[in-house]
Amino acid sequence: MSEKFLNLGLPSGSLMDSTFALFESAGFSIAGNKRSYRPACDDPELHISLLRAQEISRYVENGHLDAGITGRDWVVENASKVTELAVLPFSKATSRPTRWVLVVPENSPIREVKDLAGKRVATEAVGLTRRFFEEQGVSVDVEFSWGATEVKVPDLVDAIVDITETGSSLRANKLRIVATLMESFPVLIANTATLADEWKKRKLDKVALLLQGALNARGMAGLKMNLPKEKLQFLLEQLPALRNPTISPLAQEGWVAVETIVEEKVVRELIPQLKTLGAEGIIEYPLKKVVY
Repeated sequence: MSEKFLNLGLPSGSLMDSTFALFESAGFSIAGNKRSYRPACDDPELHISLLRAQEISRYVENGHLDAGITGRDWVVENASKVTELAVLPFSKATSRPTRWVLVVPENSPIREVKDLAGKRVATEAVGLTRRFFEEQGVSVDVEFSWGATEVKVPDLVDAIVDITETGSSLRANKLRIVATLMESFPVLIANTATLADEWKKRKLDKVALLLQGALNARGMAGLKMNLPKEKLQFLLEQLPALRNPTISPLAQEGWVAVETIVEEKVVRELIPQLKTLGAEGIIEYPLKKVVY
């Protein structure tokens, strides 16, 4: 066991698999399952605990954890005094942010936030919801929901505030969005005292760099090719997707090597165009990390 280590909290539940996959792409192998509170990591300097995302910011704030990954929404909900080190744009199903939305049944007469004055609203994020209505100047009765919040309208409450990524569950339950309270991505957060420890701060900076590098590489591909030097400018003018490529001279006089990073979705269009424009030896390769 390493003498120096970080206590790092990662989310269990629906975000666990995508978090493990991100760490794998960043170079850290984590072995565990949904029943394992302390999964093993191949980096002995990382001691990982799996916790509910709702709790992680509180444990980071009070020092039980040095750092953690949780949704920014839960940091706001808990009003946790922590330091945000990195925004990590990933989620359980897509790369889009999750949203906390104010929702009513499709046939509800409620059309605006002000229409809920004096009404009852159920949500898991009580603090976030109360602050939202206070900012709107609307008085409502906010009650905590233990789950299955979407089935509580209209029989038990007048509206709900729930989290959604794609909106499919809301549509399936014939619900309509009245307002969006906030959008949220996972964030890497740290205890303020932890950052005063030089070794822990350096370690956290390295972890943040690798995680962001792995996210930057998603949906991107590397392309390299050889090209007659005389055709280089024309190629760059014709294909603006090849922005800021690396150009290197080849041993064969009059030829250059071109290497660049492009969006993976445009590669199938680019390669035939590159061939038509005179490129040879075209190679596409996957990317694990892109660090800017």
